[in-house]
Amino acid sequence: MAAVAFAVVPASAAKMAGCSGENLSKTESMIETMADGEGKMAAQKEVAQAQDAMLGGKMGACAMHLSKAMHAGTAK
Repeated sequence: MAAVAFAVVPASAAKMAGCSGENLSKTESMIETMADGEGKMAAQKEVAQAQDAMLGGKMGACAMHLSKAMHAGTAK
Protein backbone atom coordinates (compact mmCIF):
# COMPACT_ATOMS: atom_id res chain seq x y z
CA MET A 1 0.00 0.00 0.00
CA ALA A 2 1.26 3.41 -0.86
CA ALA A 3 -0.01 6.46 0.93
CA VAL A 4 1.09 9.99 1.59
CA ALA A 5 1.41 11.45 5.07
CA PHE A 6 -0.20 14.85 4.88
CA ALA A 7 -0.60 16.16 8.41
CA VAL A 8 1.77 17.91 10.75
CA VAL A 9 1.22 17.41 14.46
CA PRO A 10 3.16 18.42 17.56
CA ALA A 11 6.08 16.24 18.63
CA SER A 12 4.19 15.42 21.84
CA ALA A 13 1.75 13.42 19.72
CA ALA A 14 4.48 10.85 19.14
CA LYS A 15 4.07 9.74 22.74
CA MET A 16 0.32 9.08 22.36
CA ALA A 17 0.53 6.01 20.15
CA GLY A 18 4.24 5.38 20.54
CA CYS A 19 5.34 5.38 16.93
CA SER A 20 7.62 2.36 16.66
CA GLY A 21 8.03 -0.70 14.51
CA GLU A 22 6.73 -2.82 17.38
CA ASN A 23 3.53 -0.78 17.73
CA LEU A 24 3.01 -0.78 13.97
CA SER A 25 3.29 -4.58 13.98
CA LYS A 26 0.88 -4.91 16.89
CA THR A 27 -1.64 -2.66 15.18
CA GLU A 28 -1.33 -4.54 11.89
CA SER A 29 -1.91 -7.83 13.71
CA MET A 30 -5.01 -6.39 15.38
CA ILE A 31 -6.34 -5.19 12.01
CA GLU A 32 -5.83 -8.62 10.42
CA THR A 33 -8.32 -10.11 12.89
CA MET A 34 -10.99 -7.54 12.06
CA ALA A 35 -13.98 -8.39 9.90
CA ASP A 36 -13.73 -7.00 6.40
CA GLY A 37 -15.43 -3.66 5.98
CA GLU A 38 -15.00 0.09 6.06
CA GLY A 39 -13.37 0.10 9.52
CA LYS A 40 -10.72 -2.39 8.46
CA MET A 41 -10.00 -0.50 5.25
CA ALA A 42 -9.70 2.79 7.13
CA ALA A 43 -7.37 1.21 9.70
CA GLN A 44 -5.17 -0.27 6.96
CA LYS A 45 -4.94 3.12 5.26
CA GLU A 46 -3.89 4.78 8.54
CA VAL A 47 -1.21 2.13 9.14
CA ALA A 48 0.18 2.71 5.65
CA GLN A 49 0.28 6.45 6.32
CA ALA A 50 1.95 5.84 9.69
CA GLN A 51 4.64 3.73 8.00
CA ASP A 52 5.29 6.39 5.38
CA ALA A 53 5.52 9.09 8.06
CA MET A 54 7.90 6.99 10.17
CA LEU A 55 10.15 6.35 7.17
CA GLY A 56 10.15 10.09 6.49
CA GLY A 57 11.14 10.87 10.07
CA LYS A 58 7.79 12.51 10.83
CA MET A 59 7.21 10.84 14.19
CA GLY A 60 4.33 13.11 15.20
CA ALA A 61 2.42 12.34 12.00
CA CYS A 62 3.26 8.66 12.41
CA ALA A 63 1.84 8.62 15.93
CA MET A 64 -1.30 10.42 14.81
CA HIS A 65 -1.96 7.89 12.02
CA LEU A 66 -1.16 4.95 14.29
CA SER A 67 -3.56 6.26 16.90
CA LYS A 68 -6.29 6.67 14.26
CA ALA A 69 -5.66 3.10 13.08
CA MET A 70 -6.01 1.79 16.63
CA HIS A 71 -9.24 3.71 17.12
CA ALA A 72 -10.63 2.51 13.78
CA GLY A 73 -9.82 -1.02 14.89
CA THR A 74 -11.76 -0.67 18.13
CA ALA A 75 -14.76 1.23 16.73
CA LYS A 76 -17.93 -0.79 16.36
